[in-house]
Amino acid sequence: MYRKIMDFLETWKENEHRKPLILQGARQVGKTYSILEFGRTHYENVVYFNFETNPKLNETFEEDISPDYLIPILSHIAGQTIVKEKTLIVFDEVQLCERALTSLKYFCEDAPDYHIIVAGSLLGVAVNRAKFSFPVGKVDMKTLYPMDMEEFLLALGEDDLVERIKKCFNTDTPLPSALHDAAMKRYRQYLVVGGMPECVMQFAETKDYILVRHTQDTILASYLNDMSKYNNLNEIKKTRLAYDNITVQLSKKNTRFQYKLIKKGGRASEFENAIEWLCLSGIVAQVYKVEQIRKPLENYRDIDAFKIYVSDLGLLCAKKDLAANDILYMVEEIDDFKGGMVENYVNVQLSISGYNTYYWQSERGAEIDFVIQRDGQLIPIEVKSADNTKAKSLKVYMDTYKPAYAIKISAKTLVLKITKRLFHSMQHFVFKNIAIIMMKTQNLQECHWQLFRNICKI
Repeated sequence: MYRKIMDFLETWKENEHRKPLILQGARQVGKTYSILEFGRTHYENVVYFNFETNPKLNETFEEDISPDYLIPILSHIAGQTIVKEKTLIVFDEVQLCERALTSLKYFCEDAPDYHIIVAGSLLGVAVNRAKFSFPVGKVDMKTLYPMDMEEFLLALGEDDLVERIKKCFNTDTPLPSALHDAAMKRYRQYLVVGGMPECVMQFAETKDYILVRHTQDTILASYLNDMSKYNNLNEIKKTRLAYDNITVQLSKKNTRFQYKLIKKGGRASEFENAIEWLCLSGIVAQVYKVEQIRKPLENYRDIDAFKIYVSDLGLLCAKKDLAANDILYMVEEIDDFKGGMVENYVNVQLSISGYNTYYWQSERGAEIDFVIQRDGQLIPIEVKSADNTKAKSLKVYMDTYKPAYAIKISAKTLVLKITKRLFHSMQHFVFKNIAIIMMKTQNLQECHWQLFRNICKI
């Protein structure tokens, strides 16, 4: 399956200032597969070391972590000669061996011709919870997320649909209704299947939602196992309680996370470490409220007010135990959950695209679902779960802050009527994998973009 991470890895390989690469991300997002596939197609050979399945590897790093010492030993273990620039060295689950992580500093300084990629599912947890000697400034870093909407479409063989979407976008023409309906169908399938590569592959091959759900349940079980295996004993129960409650709170009208809903009398002091663990593991993401719309947004976040979204839509629906047909046909019984689910979808796509997300709320309760920074602009994003395009909160925001542009997301399909001059100026504010409706500040003229039309990044 095509993964966009391959383009990044190719650029990394050819960079003359290349450093050892740390590829982090939650379990099952495809880190190992992507690295090994990249190694197979771009190197003469690959040597692979997994610190989880082979704990004795740790002994190799106990005495000396200099490249001159390690390379002959690693070559012997792998049964292959490690050759500079021709062999890809892979350390998997590196968070289980602190000295292996530290050794990357010396590979960077003393042996930069060796190509090394390390992967870690819980690296963020290990580094933040233990006294790791992290090689600051001596490594390149990249986070791998679940598959985005474009990757999902390509995995299902929808190459023509993707190209047609891109063509319509580039030529400023609306997507025909039939193709829009087809894209909407795939969008709902994405909500059910999610972006975990194994789940996507199974669905592409079988179209069997029951089989996919079984795999999702297995992944969820592995997350629970990690909470027990790699967490502080005192925090295990709290972490599980918090995790179980996240999806419950996404079903509420106010999706702001509340500790008191985890258990009666729950406080931040009791559960903040648990939330931190879930975030560092890549299982969930926090979106903080900003008190002022000023740059940089991070300086104005309210640390006591935030929302939590899960990293994968399919796992979200699996954890809620929602039947596939309930999502595919958007039945009325899940109306309370639709808003939180669509917000979660948008946050996933924005995160995959590299944006830091925040939300805003006025003193009178007007709320903007997301605020991001793009090309020096602070851009509000309002999300609607249906085709209703009324957005009173967005108007309040725009009247207050007068942003250059605002974005409204819905399932509504309208013909785009826009001048070429305005279109070109807007190209710099286009985002991947979300349906958007842009509004020009001056006259609140709406520019409607149908769902998935902006799959390409300009």
